[in-house]
Amino acid sequence: MNTPPDQTPRPQPGMPGYVPTDANGIVHIDTRYPIPFDQHSFGTAYYDTYDCKVLYNNMYVADQSIGGPVGEKSVSSASLGDLYPNKVLDGAPYGGIRNFPPPAKVTWRSKDGQPHEAMVDIGAIFKDQIVLHKVPQDQLPPILTAPIFPDIILEVNDRTINVYMRAHVSTRVLQELGNPLSDYRSDLILAYSKTYD
Repeated sequence: MNTPPDQTPRPQPGMPGYVPTDANGIVHIDTRYPIPFDQHSFGTAYYDTYDCKVLYNNMYVADQSIGGPVGEKSVSSASLGDLYPNKVLDGAPYGGIRNFPPPAKVTWRSKDGQPHEAMVDIGAIFKDQIVLHKVPQDQLPPILTAPIFPDIILEVNDRTINVYMRAHVSTRVLQELGNPLSDYRSDLILAYSKTYD
């Protein structure tokens, strides 16, 4: 993260939640400090599982039984080769979620058929409400004038649950030489992982 060694993350007053605004109500995020967020998008992925379901924000955001035969195992992440994880864990279709609903309820069977159930507390994982990113401090613009609403992606992979963040973070320098539309980074960052017996 972009926390200067002599500074600690500090809340900035502003919009409802945690994102600061100036006197005119315009978002005004000082990038010398960690970048706050007060809402997010949510998505899921599952690999080497049977009957995976994820309930979050009072809706099923994943239900492996829909769109395919019940009782069929999902593909393995290994079968995706270089596409996994960065290319396939790209996007979270359920947006505009205020921080934070109750924990996600996850039920599934691992590839050996053993049933599992877990409560994943997204609010506890991201309790600081700080955007995770890999943009070097010298590439960040000094002020962001638009809020960042990161994607949070919950992955169930056999017996392991991983939670990632991906955020579109503006940069002062192009990330691809000659591409004027590459003035940002959107790195996939693992924030939490737990393997179940």
